[in-house]
Amino acid sequence: MTANLWNYDFPVQKQLGFQDPSSAVMEEIINFHNYTMIYLTFIVIGVLWVLVELLRQFTKSKAFISHKYMIHGTMIELIWTITPAIILVGIAFPSFKLLYLMDEVIDAGITIKVIGHQWYWSYEYSDYATQDGSSVEFDSYMVGEDDLELGDLRLLEVDNKVVVPKNTHVRMIVTSADVIHSWAVPSLGVKVDAIPGRLNQTSFLANREGVYYGQCSEICGVNHAFMPIAVEVSDLTKYCTYIDELLSDAREE
Repeated sequence: MTANLWNYDFPVQKQLGFQDPSSAVMEEIINFHNYTMIYLTFIVIGVLWVLVELLRQFTKSKAFISHKYMIHGTMIELIWTITPAIILVGIAFPSFKLLYLMDEVIDAGITIKVIGHQWYWSYEYSDYATQDGSSVEFDSYMVGEDDLELGDLRLLEVDNKVVVPKNTHVRMIVTSADVIHSWAVPSLGVKVDAIPGRLNQTSFLANREGVYYGQCSEICGVNHAFMPIAVEVSDLTKYCTYIDELLSDAREE
């Protein structure tokens, strides 16, 4: 497998950039990162230029550095106060928009409950139930190295993936059965803490099919690194078939 150092749907060694976005929110996160990096680049270059220029002038004449307009000038104090304020405002407004998009939970087409355990995840499709009222739920464990097949990803494959349809608002209700965990999938732009006794929620809309991987992002014990997350985004037909299979399995149990 050839490694792409810039983009991928899953983490790879020596990766320099974000994973490929599969939701509008993640696209906005990447755009905001790039936008902020432009500001930071000009700030770093400007500060370095000022420092180098001051050192260069100081080596020529020590009187330059003690000039009255350099140490007690009202104008320069206004400049180094107002300029950072303008930069912060320029960064703040796009970040407010992004925070609003990340926190907004639109009327969801599907609701999935996520429960963190030491050290695996449980999922429950809250919108579906069998005729006897049994809920559609399953556990998701990491696949061990001895059970991996060709092309599987070490420490990221699970025995039961979460399947959601493309272009559908999905609400995730996240909690924990023991200690604090964090359910995170970078490609979807999702990260929410799983806290015992508390329900946190987030939502996402995946705009392309594929399998997207994440991991528990809160240190939760000795096997914290072995709690992968795998979300499979499929078309509506495959999703309905998947739900039918889950309902059939629940009825048999």
